[in-house]
Amino acid sequence: VAPTTPVCEVPSSAMTGTVVELSCKETEGSPPSEYQWYKNGIPLLEKTGTGSARAANITYTMNKKSGTLLFNTVTKNDTGEYYCEASNGIGLSQKCSVKRMQV
Repeated sequence: VAPTTPVCEVPSSAMTGTVVELSCKETEGSPPSEYQWYKNGIPLLEKTGTGSARAANITYTMNKKSGTLLFNTVTKNDTGEYYCEASNGIGLSQKCSVKRMQV
């Protein structure tokens, strides 16, 4: 079954230095969807625990299975427009509407 449009939860504002979690979920897709987050239209990298993620100054953890995007400490640099995309290899991938987070 192809995924339906996911529901994204993105806070409209966040305080610098706080922990912020964005979530994305859709329930119709079978097999279960994987989720990809985008910021300003650019796909976010999944942090793999290797040195490259640290070198890229990644301050978040993206879980493709659960659809969460967790910022350990948000900075002003994390301000932007976020959306996520659900895909399970069947039919078209589905995106939620873009939401702006102001830090």
